[in-house]
Amino acid sequence: MKHEWPLWEVFIRGQHGLNHRHVGSLHAPDAEMALKNARDVYTRRNEGVSIWVVEAQHITASSPSEKGPLYEPSESKVYRHPTFFDIPDEAGHM
Repeated sequence: MKHEWPLWEVFIRGQHGLNHRHVGSLHAPDAEMALKNARDVYTRRNEGVSIWVVEAQHITASSPSEKGPLYEPSESKVYRHPTFFDIPDEAGHM
């Protein structure tokens, strides 16, 4: 059985963006090499200002099939919705 390097998920923050977005995955032996490989593969035209690499085994995600039970409790908390509050006219556009 052949040993494979760990899978890393790559997130890039663009030149004009405020958040990182997932751009793909790659295999690398460690975080330093994953970062260098991500730079070479996903930012060839200097489109990023920041790179995150996260070993895929450390990501915990919900399943789309769990959508109902996962988000159902928020339906009973109307105060979390922006329409619950009245914004005074003096506050302007928010």
